[in-house]
Amino acid sequence: MICRDSRYNEGMETYTARLERSGRILIPAAVRRKLGLSEGSQVIVKVEDSGTLAVTSRSQSLAHVRAEIRKYIPAGVDLVGDLIRERQAEVAREDAEASRS
Repeated sequence: MICRDSRYNEGMETYTARLERSGRILIPAAVRRKLGLSEGSQVIVKVEDSGTLAVTSRSQSLAHVRAEIRKYIPAGVDLVGDLIRERQAEVAREDAEASRS
């Protein structure tokens, strides 16, 4: 039995679900749609100190981490390109040293 309940936190949807004997909790269809989850989707389950259980899609967690990291990268900086150029220069130096040996 699952019911939608917004009494607890206005602006935040709260759902009630029953824990099955096997330990499984069914994520309501509305939540699955909102998180873009389908069968086999990976989710992050977090137990907070307050005892709150938070379920987030893996893709949303990664998007959040990427957004946090972008705060520290200046505009116009291409970290991947920089890394590739550094590695190519390192390979060239190693090749030059090997040819002298």
